[in-house]
Amino acid sequence: MRYKIGDVARILGISADLLRYYEKKGVVTPQKDKNNDYRYYDTWDINFLIDCLWYKNFGFGIPQVAYMVTECYHGDLVSLLEEKHSELKASLRRQQLLVERLKKHLEDVTRVKDCIGVCDIVQSPDVVCYLNRFNYTYDNRDELHSLSRQWLEYMPFAQRYFEIPQDGLLGEGDDYAWGFSLSMQYVEELGVAVKPPVVRSPSRLSIHSAFKSSGKNAFTPRHLDFIMDFAEKGGYKITGRAKGNLICSVLEDGESTGYFEVWLPIE
Repeated sequence: MRYKIGDVARILGISADLLRYYEKKGVVTPQKDKNNDYRYYDTWDINFLIDCLWYKNFGFGIPQVAYMVTECYHGDLVSLLEEKHSELKASLRRQQLLVERLKKHLEDVTRVKDCIGVCDIVQSPDVVCYLNRFNYTYDNRDELHSLSRQWLEYMPFAQRYFEIPQDGLLGEGDDYAWGFSLSMQYVEELGVAVKPPVVRSPSRLSIHSAFKSSGKNAFTPRHLDFIMDFAEKGGYKITGRAKGNLICSVLEDGESTGYFEVWLPIE
């Protein structure tokens, strides 16, 4: 039985252009009618095209599929399959991590409003952080460009992270820094190098709370005054800078409003 190119395209659900590509690569060798130049495929050709679909559905690219079906020796095929197996496992692991990360982010966004202005004593998370913005100025040194881009690629596992020094908390300054933080789980998963300017911020006993800031350039250490009042009333000694994450930004009362989670180390 012989089939025209349109028949094969309908049988297999692929385009005529793809059939011509596979012909060019030697996957199929349809016979051409000398009278009308029509291509005619037989079941032998269709078998090879089904093999192409088999490998294509594993995620191999079309040129690679053509090679695997027509030119690939056994050892080469084994190597390609092993490589794809490792690639799919890595992709699956990343998808699993994304599911877990999205679940955690959903939990954070859901609960943050209830934490506004509420102080409790907890252990702060053990994280690795990288600061690259100080007030409104980014550290734009050439040697940091690749590092900054790498941390952007760590998102969404990396969170938007800030630090406020003690003098700012005490009302003696208005400085703060921004960058990114990663929990130790993701540091290990992503193979992040921990060396300056990337540093580890270990877990410490802290006052934990949340606050919000509405409007452009409204972020200020004064948002944490209520935590300082809580510390003073409770007799807690501040032992370091405040550290926190931006949880989300939403529209509220016509303004962009950021919700932040924060930890203030104490003893």
